[in-house]
This record gives sequence, structure tokens and C-alpha cells, in this order.
Amino acid sequence: NQLSENLGGFREQIKPGAFDGCDMTDVRCLFNHDDNQVLGRTASKTLTITRDASGLHFECDPPETTYARDLAVCMDRGDVDQCSFSFIVPPGGAEWTEDRDAGYQIRTVNKISRLFDVSVVTYPAYTQTSADLRSNADILSDRQDQPAGDGSLDRLRRELDIVCGVTPLE
Repeated sequence: NQLSENLGGFREQIKPGAFDGCDMTDVRCLFNHDDNQVLGRTASKTLTITRDASGLHFECDPPETTYARDLAVCMDRGDVDQCSFSFIVPPGGAEWTEDRDAGYQIRTVNKISRLFDVSVVTYPAYTQTSADLRSNADILSDRQDQPAGDGSLDRLRRELDIVCGVTPLE
């Protein structure tokens, strides 16, 4: 229920429940929607996506690559701190209205059929989003009472998560 920035003559809002039944089986986490800068992927379990009443959230374990380290530096400085996502709206999954006072149309998305990527971005469509780095200490603290999965404490110490979320949908 939050309006996006102007997307080229229209603004958009995502309704609560739009992700219900959405195909999220193989989603990538990218930097600026660039498929050459893959940070994580649900299929490889380096990206986790969750939904709750406040919106869509993701957590990513980025690779040991130059572009991921460069992004981490930009995020740490506060230069890059927001998110975006790429998706498909099925036929009949959106309604269009016109805001004559503002001079643009509004697309209200009621249904999203597939999520392609979640991205840490420089220019988000939804300025209400945020992206943060978590320190290794924060990650270890959050997972203190949970099994490490592969049991590797060294892996957890190396891990650098990118966490992104949106402000409440309502």
C-alpha cells in the first residue's frame, strides 16, 4: 500500500497478499538488478526470502568476489542502502487508476506470479526499503541458539549477510 517513485508516467503499489502463491523457487540476489553481479540464490541456499505483515525480506550470504566486497564497502559507508525486486504480474493481476491531481496513473498490484530477483540498489522504486550489513558478531549472536547447519563455526565467522526489508505494507 506504499506508492513507488515515478516509474515513467505511473506509480505503483503492492497490495498485501500479492506474493501469496508467488513462485519464489529460484530467485537471485543481485546488485542493481545486474545479472553479472550475483550475490546469492535461493536454489543454492545462499539467499533466504521471507514474508510477514511488514512485507518482503531477504537475507543473503554473498560470495567472496570483488564486486561483493565493493558493495559491502559502499553499504558500510551508507552510499547504497536500499532494495528493489523484479517480478511478473499475471494477466488481471493489477488494476490501473488515475490520480488526476498528480498527473499520473497508479498501478495497484494485487497478484505477483513470479519473483525473479531481489536487489540491493542505488536507486530504488520504493524508497521505503532499506538494506543493511550485519556484522559477524550479530550473525553469531542471532544464530547462537540455532544449529549452524553444516556445523562449521569458521563458515559463520566468514559470513557477511546483506539484510533487506521494507516498511510496513499498511
